[in-house]
Amino acid sequence: MDGEITQADSGLTDFDDDFDPLIEKVDPALPDDRYLDRELSWLAFNQRVLELAEDESLPVLERTNFLAIFASNLDEFFMVRVAGLKRRILTGLAVPTNVGRAAQDVLSDISAAAHALQDRHALAFQNLVRPALAEAGVDVVSWDSLGDADRRSLRTYFSNQIFPVLMPLAVDPAHPFPYISGLSLNLAVRVRNSKTGKQEFARLKVPPMLPRFVRVDRTESVDRIRYIALEDLIANQLGDLFPGMEILEHHVFRVTRNEDVEIDEDETENLIKALEKELLRRRFGPPIRLEITEDMDEVTLGLLVRELDVTEQEVYHLPAPLDLGGLFDLRIDRPDLHFVKHVPTTAAQLLPSEPNAEQDIFAAVAKQDVLLHHPYESFATSVQAFLEQAAADPNVLAIKQTLYRTSGDSPIVEALIAAADSGKQVLALVEIKARFDEQANITWARKLEKAGVHVVYGLVGLKTHCKLALVVRYEKGVLRHYSHIGTGNYNPKTSRIYEDLGLLTADAQVGKDLTRLFNELSGYAIEKKFKRLLVAPLHLRKALLKHIIGETENALAGKTSGIRIKVNSMVDEDIIDALYRASQAGVQVDIWVRGICSLRPGVAGMSENIRVRSILGRYLEHSRIFSFHSLGGTQVYIGSADMMHRNLDRRVEALVRLVDPEHLVEIDALFERAMDPRTSSWWLDETGKWTRHDVDENGVHLDDMQNKLMQQISARKRPTGRR
Repeated sequence: MDGEITQADSGLTDFDDDFDPLIEKVDPALPDDRYLDRELSWLAFNQRVLELAEDESLPVLERTNFLAIFASNLDEFFMVRVAGLKRRILTGLAVPTNVGRAAQDVLSDISAAAHALQDRHALAFQNLVRPALAEAGVDVVSWDSLGDADRRSLRTYFSNQIFPVLMPLAVDPAHPFPYISGLSLNLAVRVRNSKTGKQEFARLKVPPMLPRFVRVDRTESVDRIRYIALEDLIANQLGDLFPGMEILEHHVFRVTRNEDVEIDEDETENLIKALEKELLRRRFGPPIRLEITEDMDEVTLGLLVRELDVTEQEVYHLPAPLDLGGLFDLRIDRPDLHFVKHVPTTAAQLLPSEPNAEQDIFAAVAKQDVLLHHPYESFATSVQAFLEQAAADPNVLAIKQTLYRTSGDSPIVEALIAAADSGKQVLALVEIKARFDEQANITWARKLEKAGVHVVYGLVGLKTHCKLALVVRYEKGVLRHYSHIGTGNYNPKTSRIYEDLGLLTADAQVGKDLTRLFNELSGYAIEKKFKRLLVAPLHLRKALLKHIIGETENALAGKTSGIRIKVNSMVDEDIIDALYRASQAGVQVDIWVRGICSLRPGVAGMSENIRVRSILGRYLEHSRIFSFHSLGGTQVYIGSADMMHRNLDRRVEALVRLVDPEHLVEIDALFERAMDPRTSSWWLDETGKWTRHDVDENGVHLDDMQNKLMQQISARKRPTGRR
């Protein structure tokens, strides 16, 4: 993973509030136990992330990063999914899960699986990654292992850089138990008054703005570096914080809270103000997990459990250090310990015909549709350049764009502001309810409004998740539409680690479709049909089911058929059941999924014609693709929708149909590579178990698909002329 990406940027998940009850279906051809539990499937996904951290063939700092990603993922899972289940149980609104089980039973299953995974995660650091780091010259040491000179140096650092920002909080009749913020790292300290002999308790928060791992000796060369965990350093200087007191016990703990946000849009006139208020409330959500170091004494643990009101099931006993998400802070300039650097290339169709000529996105796209594949092809020289050129072009009259998640220093937003400043009509549809990016999106929305951009927030009750940009340009007396439809967010930072597809096109029909869709999102138009787009929530589900049924009917008639789908999550029961029926008819179905998969492949009589694969690696597989054989006239769509209730029923999503024959060949080749047994991947079986296939029968490593694609795409030649 890219060393510049922050913890928030590095997460491999996209959580939601998709707690729809199981839809009872009477179908004698399909068994009742045909779905896998979605929560346990998610935990299985995070186990695959952990397996990358355990893989000794990967560079050790990348393994360290995967440990941090696992921790960050699990934090979000608890804050959203576990918190949501608990809230529904407490309010009496708990409904059966997607497999028909009671929410309380699923919580017990989650707890058992999560405890096992967190133990395995901690051991992976202690027994595998930490020794490998040390062998490579990067030691994570403890205070007890240090000599006198190192301790003196660190005490000086503590006094100058850490001590002034620490705030010990006593707990006694005059000082109630303090609020413990979610995900903060804390020291529970028990002390004895040397004069009275009375024991007291104090809480000390580890400052989150300081580096989580502190260099022991800043004169050490980059080839030999030692770090100590910040909380370990602080814990061994407690005498400075509690002078005259005897330190009896000190232990690290961490609390995870419900950080979900609930807004009733129907009852809210000012969505931004309501959301800001709810974000403040988020900080005080109830605790749902307590992580403690395994050496914590019973007195301290009893106090924490009582004051935080958590159950024994919600307590996780782990070896120090806690919060391995802090490993993101180990940013070391050692290329030999990272993946070999990949440099994205400019899409061949967007290169000028002469090496020193200036790039002209509009001229290139006017010649032909351009299918972009990030991060193998540069986001900066394609999508970003497209919008920046549009902002500066005097012939561009209007720009319309959706913004779901974007970076804090977004050149995309700056381009929209520049366009508005130059007098262009600019519409930005900002989704301020994008989970955990709400505050950032509110900030950008207000900045855009001040610049004169028309900012709208979509439709009541729906998140706008589609990735769309439309540029209207005056050319030779007529208006021409240039469009971009993508599978990923307009975020230059995550575009370097997220695998996504995007289509740049000057097709008039796509331009008309987007114009109608933007009118629907910003005004009151209701467009029931689109020509090259499939749009949720009105028509996407129906259209995909129609395609699946079409393949099923072809197979039953003895004709050729085939379905290939690539998504982040496969959960929706209607879609899964349609795929089961297709399999029963003899349709070969290939599912390429990153995260959750509730579909059971390989079940005799139901899904023996379905294969499910997962690929994880240095890049986050994020694109969504839907391909249907259609009697040889292959229909392929790319876009923003996963196969989940929220995407199909409660979000505005858009898929665009690819029509260029070369693009169809490229998509077909992607699936061929992903499903090839010579490609390293995980295979799902009918029990819900994922098995990694990364070496052949001779122990030789299988192909890394992402490396192969980077090599292949980088070798593409500059176009020599018009097609």
